[in-house]
Amino acid sequence: MADQRVLIVDDEPDIRELLELTLMRMGLDTFSVPDLKSAIQQIDKHAYDLCLTDMRLPDGNGLELVKYIQRRRPYTPVAMITAYGNMELAIDSLKAGAFDFVSKPLEIDRLRALVNQALKIGNTANQALPGSTVSTMVGESEVMIQLQGKIRKLARSQAPVFIQGESGTGKELVARQIHAMGPRAEGPFIPVNCGAIPSELMESEFFGHKKGAFTGATEDKAGFFQTAHNGTLFLDEVADLPLAMQVKLLRSIQEKKVRAVGNQLEVDVDVRILSATHKNLDALVATGEFRQDLFYRINVINLLVPALRERTGDIPLLCQRILVRIAESYELAPARLDKAAEQALMNYAFPGNVRELENILERAYTLCEDDRIGLSDLQLDNTPAAGLSASDNGHGNDERYVRPSDMNLEDYLLEVEREVVEQALEETRWNRTAAAKRLGITFRALRYRLKKLGLD
Repeated sequence: MADQRVLIVDDEPDIRELLELTLMRMGLDTFSVPDLKSAIQQIDKHAYDLCLTDMRLPDGNGLELVKYIQRRRPYTPVAMITAYGNMELAIDSLKAGAFDFVSKPLEIDRLRALVNQALKIGNTANQALPGSTVSTMVGESEVMIQLQGKIRKLARSQAPVFIQGESGTGKELVARQIHAMGPRAEGPFIPVNCGAIPSELMESEFFGHKKGAFTGATEDKAGFFQTAHNGTLFLDEVADLPLAMQVKLLRSIQEKKVRAVGNQLEVDVDVRILSATHKNLDALVATGEFRQDLFYRINVINLLVPALRERTGDIPLLCQRILVRIAESYELAPARLDKAAEQALMNYAFPGNVRELENILERAYTLCEDDRIGLSDLQLDNTPAAGLSASDNGHGNDERYVRPSDMNLEDYLLEVEREVVEQALEETRWNRTAAAKRLGITFRALRYRLKKLGLD
């Protein structure tokens, strides 16, 4: 850190001295000024790796400085120092482009953590950000170019981001990219499906529990917040949180502290919050189903992921990438789309977005011949996919295929498919080419099913 410089802007000499001493012990060079005018002069003259500024200055406010630095030195992170409890101003600073904020009275450990995170970004436009190998949103359309630009900018901040978009658009992929391109890239990324957690287990899952805190708590357990410490917590389908949990979540986000179930002590957590939902949170706030204060806290920056129908020009490139990925996962040669199939996909509405495209291509990949996907392989007319069923193999109403009452449909169908495939393999002495012919499917389709069923 010896060559890194920090600009400190505060009109209180005691605060300036405390910041200078703390940063000096971290091996940083500092320069301090008491007002907005002096700060602007310094920004014009020198490049700094970080600026720490008070919100209230004698001749203006920190927001003005944040906006000025955004224009003049966009790669210089700015951290805001705010009065304790003034969350509204803190959030305004994040919306204006501040990297993060810290409240008075200053907690030295939290200040050091903030400075370390900010300095990982650096202040040069050409610096390579960590996590450059992360999977990114695929597309060359104008809306995708704009989205990628926003992702790069948001990766340099610690502001909470609310990612909005229809189901299947890739909201988690966007969240992972923001995390991987930012200063927390080396920390954990913890995705949480809020709609999949039973309400009675939510507090334990989010905040952890102590051994003996309740029946079944046989050992200490860390919650999502503790696990995501120094990283990112991605709250998917955040609209599904019950109101009681929303209150507790808001407090943990604001105080940056959590208390495990059965524990009297709180622990500090340093976590960036990203959240997403396909639902209209504005409407849920209006009806009282989602707390307005929590929405305000997680929706500091709003990022909209476009639907696939809004970027149909990206479909050929998406298909190419998806087909290569499918082929690699099953250790087979990649297939290609013929012109009719590609045009049909370009004209399709895709209510399920990219996820639906992936499902269509995976199914078509197992049906096609000679590594070539035709229009009939896509089955876009919603007819049932060609494949295995009890009736295809003469079982009819065989009692072996009556679904047990305690088995869900998906597990039942997999079990039926496994039995049918195993029987065909046994009858052909595990000759896969002959088994595929007996089943009336392609060799590729059989290879796919063997992998899926764990029989390969």
